[in-house]
Amino acid sequence: MAALLPGRSHGCPGQHCSLRTEEPDPAAIISDSCSSVKPLARPVRTYIMGTMRRILIFQHVPHEILGSFDPMLREAGYRLRYLNFGRQPDAVPDISSYHGLVVLGGPMNCDQTARHPHLGVEVAAIRKAIDSGMPVLGICLGAQLIARALGARVTANPVKEIGWYDVTPTAAGLQDPLFRHFGGTRKIFQWHGDTFEIPAGAVHLASSSACSNQAFRYGDNVYALQFHLEVDEALISRWLHTPVMAREIDCLGPGFAPARIQAETGTHINESLELGRSVFGEYLRIFHSRPRRIALSSRHPALPGQDRRP
Repeated sequence: MAALLPGRSHGCPGQHCSLRTEEPDPAAIISDSCSSVKPLARPVRTYIMGTMRRILIFQHVPHEILGSFDPMLREAGYRLRYLNFGRQPDAVPDISSYHGLVVLGGPMNCDQTARHPHLGVEVAAIRKAIDSGMPVLGICLGAQLIARALGARVTANPVKEIGWYDVTPTAAGLQDPLFRHFGGTRKIFQWHGDTFEIPAGAVHLASSSACSNQAFRYGDNVYALQFHLEVDEALISRWLHTPVMAREIDCLGPGFAPARIQAETGTHINESLELGRSVFGEYLRIFHSRPRRIALSSRHPALPGQDRRP
C-alpha cells in the first residue's frame, strides 16, 4: 500500500513563530441558513504553535460529503483534507498531523474488507485516533466503522431505513452536550441497512422504532451517528438521482418512492438543518477546544477488547 503523506501545514510567517490568533466562539459563525455562513469582519484562522488546525475526512464515494458541516468548519478557520478511498484505495493515512477526524458514509458494509481492503485500514486509523484523544465523528458507515474500531459488532438491521424517520434521544442523550438539542423526538433523514452494537464503555444516545442503536458517544469527544444531520435538500436530491442509490430504492417498493421522499424532505428539511447547526456547532466546540495529543501506547489505557499484556 502506498503511504499517504500529510499535506504541508500552513503556519504563520517567520521561522520562530508560535502564535495563537484571536478565536471566536465557534457557534457564533453559524448563520440562519445552512447553505451560507455569516461573513466575519476578517478572516479567522485557528492555530496551535503557528500551525493551522487541520481536520482529516475519510470519504468513500464522491456523493457522500460533509454537507452543512463543511462550511461551518471552514468558516471557523479549519483546513479540511478529504481522503477519498474510492479514488485512493491503497492509501494509508497518517493522522499524526491532524486535530480531528470525520468518517463519512458509503454504500459498502463494514465486513466487505476483501472487496474494500481500505475498510480495515480505516478501522486501524480510527482506533489510533481514539487512542490519541483526537475528536472523531462518524456518520452512517463512519459510525459503524467507529463501532468496529471499539470492538462492537456491525450487522444487518431488520429493515432498511431510507427517508425520514423519528429519532428519539435516550435519557442519557437528553443530558449530552450534542443531543440535548433534540429536546425530544425529531424527524431525521436516514439511508442505511446495517446497524451497530453499542460498544463497551460507550453511552447510548438515540434510537428509532426500526433501529434501536442510532447514536453513541465514547469518552467525551468520539461521536457515532447512524443518521444524516448533514444533508440539505440539494444533497438528498443528488442521492435520489445517483444511479447506485436509485437502484437500491427501486427494489424496495412504493414506500421508498423518490417522489415521496422528496415531498417529505420539503416538510422536514428546515427543522433538520436547524437541528444540524446546533448539533454540529456543539461538536465544533470540541474540535476547537481539544489540542491534539499522541499518546504512547505503553501508557494509554486499553480500549475495550484490547489486551496490553506482553
